[in-house]
Parts: sequence; C-alpha cells; structure tokens
Amino acid sequence: MMIMDYLNIIIGMLILIIGVMIGVAFLTLLERKVLGYIQIRKGPNKMGYLGILQPFCDAIKLFSKEQVYLNYSNYLVYYFSPIMSFMLSLMVWMLIPYLFNMIMFNLGLLFFLCCTSMGVYTVMIAGWSSNSNYSLLGGLRAVAQTISYEVSLSLILISSIIMIMDFNLMKFFNYQILIWFIFLMMPLGLIFLSSLMAETNRTPYDFAEGESELVSGFNIEYSSGGFALIFLAEYSSILFMSLLFVIMYLGGYNLNFMFYIKLVILSFFFIWVRGTLPRYRYDKLMYLCWKSYLPISLNYILFFLGMKMFLN
Repeated sequence: MMIMDYLNIIIGMLILIIGVMIGVAFLTLLERKVLGYIQIRKGPNKMGYLGILQPFCDAIKLFSKEQVYLNYSNYLVYYFSPIMSFMLSLMVWMLIPYLFNMIMFNLGLLFFLCCTSMGVYTVMIAGWSSNSNYSLLGGLRAVAQTISYEVSLSLILISSIIMIMDFNLMKFFNYQILIWFIFLMMPLGLIFLSSLMAETNRTPYDFAEGESELVSGFNIEYSSGGFALIFLAEYSSILFMSLLFVIMYLGGYNLNFMFYIKLVILSFFFIWVRGTLPRYRYDKLMYLCWKSYLPISLNYILFFLGMKMFLN
C-alpha cells in the first residue's frame, strides 16, 4: 500500500472518532432533555440555544476537576482502566466502514464479540484496583451480569449468522431489501434488544451503577477525567449497540435519511426505558438470562439450522 492509503486510513479513523465523540455528546444532551420532560421539568436549557452547548460545558467541567489520588489503590491499573475501556468502546466502531478508509471486516461479528468480552476486564479491574469494598462488589455484580448476557447475545448473533451465512455486518443489507429481519425473527430481535440493554448496563438492568440506591457500583472512587472516560465509553457503546440493532434487524447499513432516523429512534428507546421502567431485581436478572433467554436462543439456533438444511 502507498503512503497516501495509510494516510487515508488514519484520517478516516480520526473522522470516525470525532463523529462518535460528537454523537455521544449530543446523546447525553438528548437523554437529559428527554428525562426532564418525562419528569415534567425542563432539563438543561441555559447554555447556548435551548441548552445545545451543555455537553461541551460538562466536558470542560469534568476534565478540569481535580484528580483524586487514592493512598491504597493499585494506582497504575486504577488510572489506566478507564482509558482502556474508552479505547475498546471506540475500537468496536472500526466495524462500520467509511467509503474512503479502506477498512472492511469479513469477520466483523467475531471482532465485535472479542471487543465486548475485553470490556468485562476493564470493569473488573476498575472495581478491584481502587481497593474499596463497595467498588469491588459493584465490579463483581457488573461482571456477572455482563458475562451472563454475553452468552445469550452471542447465541442470538449465531442465529443471524446462520440466516446470512457470513460474518460481515455489511452483508445484512443485501438480505433485508425485501423484508427486515425483525419481522422474520420477532421474539429473537426483542430479546436481542433487551440483552443489549443488559450488556450496556442501562435501566432496568443498571446494577453496575444503581445510582439511586447503591453507592454507584465499580466507579465509586473515580472522579474528573476517569469518570468522564467511563461515562463516554458507556454512551459510545449505547450508540454502537443501537447501530448494530439497526444493521441486523431494521434494514442494514444503507446511509440514507431513514437509516439515521432509525438510529436516533433506537437511541431514544434506551432513554425512554430509563425514564419509564423501575430497576429489576438482581436474582430475577440472572434467572431471566439463564432460564428464559438462553433456552429460547438455543431453540432458535436449532430452528434456523433445520430451516437452512430444509431449504438447501
């Protein structure tokens, strides 16, 4: 490859990262506005026109706050785990190709599973390294939840892979020109959406940081930049999971106006659920995964395999 090709890839990656950051910033603004209206109040409306500059003010405030140095923490690991978490959440976005950056993943879904599995380690290390009992307990809860739902998530992905017989995310568009997969795989699609919520630690499954009654889970001891990076990683993964759902079940990656409308509606759905539903009980969360989602997804794999063999 020529130097210009490498330069193209680097520029493409930079544009991607900047785009994701801006998307995450305005997703937080959307969340605060929507939650405000759900709770019959205004939400942020002072900074700029209708509060549109609020995310940038939040970023400046968080990154300019004093960093807390814990006496008894494993400091290097404690310091780097939010950075690693943020980098992993950005790496997943490489699956989505730009038309000019020469990157195309034929094994994209496997790469996605690898990155989400690595995210568990950052949560575990963040909870353990601050040497606080509360954050360790929060970290263990988060890890147990994430690993449990990754199992059902990967089995549902296998069903979709059987349908198209390819690991490349971009192939989903070709198979959904006539009918979206959400109509062919209705219960499975809704289970997938629910598993995505559990995977990203969102209400009603936000046991990693049940901020209203727990002491904020694994990120208790983080403040300023570390907290901001954990926050950015969470919202970036929410945006990516919405995108993944649109690609796999709502018509694929076709970059027209409707594609972005679907993406915004799904991101709004995550926020809407947070403003509407109460938190689940932890034992019920585990039962839901192992006793409901796991058998259903396994049965669907067998069903799609049988259907594939019958059609061939």
